[in-house]
Amino acid sequence: MKSEFVRYGLTSYLKLVGTLQILGAIGLLAGYYYEQILVISSAIGLAVLMIFGYGVRRKIKDNFIQSAPSFIYAIFNIYLAYTLYAFNY
Repeated sequence: MKSEFVRYGLTSYLKLVGTLQILGAIGLLAGYYYEQILVISSAIGLAVLMIFGYGVRRKIKDNFIQSAPSFIYAIFNIYLAYTLYAFNY
């Protein structure tokens, strides 16, 4: 993964992105057991992170297949946040 950040020219953001991903995953798991709003906010945060990841991939001229995982994860997290919000609030 570090080599990918070197390729993107974003080595200074490696620790920040990793930390945000771990916090998002912890939020999804903890929210499952405690508060639904934690899942919703974590899913939104991860979706934003994945949208930025997709944008970076497109900016460095990766094709859609190479960019697809971040796009798919963004859509999944948006769907998760929307359905939890719609059915619980």
